[in-house]
Amino acid sequence: MFATSNGPLIQEPMAIFAYLAALVGFVFILGESKNNFLRKFFHYAPPLIWTYFLPMISTTLGIIPSSSDLYSFVSAYILPVGLLLLLLSINVKATLKLGPKAILMFLAGTLGVIIGGPIALAIFQPYLPEDAWTGVAALAGSWIGGSANMAALVEAVDTPEHILSPIIVVDTVVGYSWMGIMIALAGYQARFDKWNKADNRIIEEVNKQVGDLEKKNSRPLAVPQLLAILGLGFGLAFIVGKFSEKLPQGDILNAATWTIMIVSAIGIALSFTKVRELENYGASKVGYAGIYLLLATIGAKANLIYVVEAPQYILMGIVWLAIHILFLFAAAKLLRSPMFFVAVGSQGNIGGTSSAPVVASVFQPALAPVGLLMGLLGNVVGTYAAVLCAKLAQMVSQM
Repeated sequence: MFATSNGPLIQEPMAIFAYLAALVGFVFILGESKNNFLRKFFHYAPPLIWTYFLPMISTTLGIIPSSSDLYSFVSAYILPVGLLLLLLSINVKATLKLGPKAILMFLAGTLGVIIGGPIALAIFQPYLPEDAWTGVAALAGSWIGGSANMAALVEAVDTPEHILSPIIVVDTVVGYSWMGIMIALAGYQARFDKWNKADNRIIEEVNKQVGDLEKKNSRPLAVPQLLAILGLGFGLAFIVGKFSEKLPQGDILNAATWTIMIVSAIGIALSFTKVRELENYGASKVGYAGIYLLLATIGAKANLIYVVEAPQYILMGIVWLAIHILFLFAAAKLLRSPMFFVAVGSQGNIGGTSSAPVVASVFQPALAPVGLLMGLLGNVVGTYAAVLCAKLAQMVSQM
């Protein structure tokens, strides 16, 4: 619609970046609005959805291109920085205090995603292109820890545009529809917990501990700390990226995958050191800013036209999610887990840090930090588990 005879309306990389940055900034400003309608709207349709959809619509309308040097640059340099800053800020000790039930529920959801992806692909493979496994890999990244991991897998397996477009819509439509269902089930948690003979005391204890710690350590962001955060992020990401090019290369374990896996390991290791104190000045917020800009470029690679032509991807996503849900409720019955752990365990996988706190706050208004911790746990295991799922999907595609 807006395309000219020479192609999309905006084509120069810096102009595309400015457009996407303005788009993301506008969405998040609206998301922080105190207007009652906007507050409720963004509560159930978080800014993350629009970070995907608005660039996708922009590409479909011909405002920006579906491919650009900018997108490759952001994937190569911004993604590792964002992941590093997110992971070095994780409170591993607090996460472990959630107890074995919480972590086992999360891992049950993770296992459901790992197994569900290849099974769903096997069912729908006759109706999908040969390289559809790369889309399963990308969606596995998102559904085990959140969209940052999706970006990592997209880069790792080089998911093509005609596969990525419907996969992003599956991620948003199917994934956030399940989030809506979980929110609707919040009103039934007391009945479920009574039927399942579940104990909620650990949830309240951990929430109090985490909340007190965050209030005690929070500091205003100053220029020295901001420069330290950026210097550490870009410095380590660049060094690891160059080192990864020297490692053995394969279909999945290529330089991009090595970079993400090594950066993730370094981030987790740094979370046990004094470097983690950078989180007191907002290291994770800087990381999130980079990740959201990255997600905008992923959305820009997609074109809604592909979705109309490929409804089978939506059906594959539904079957895949159903397997994940089956694993979760089977584990909840076996472990007698509270409905709250089912909800945040699922969203820690499917939605990650963007939606797990939202769901947590609906189930228990004061427990958003617990949801965030589950989302961060997804970031820790997400890349590695998604690589395993990608490998299994690739094996299915070759059968």
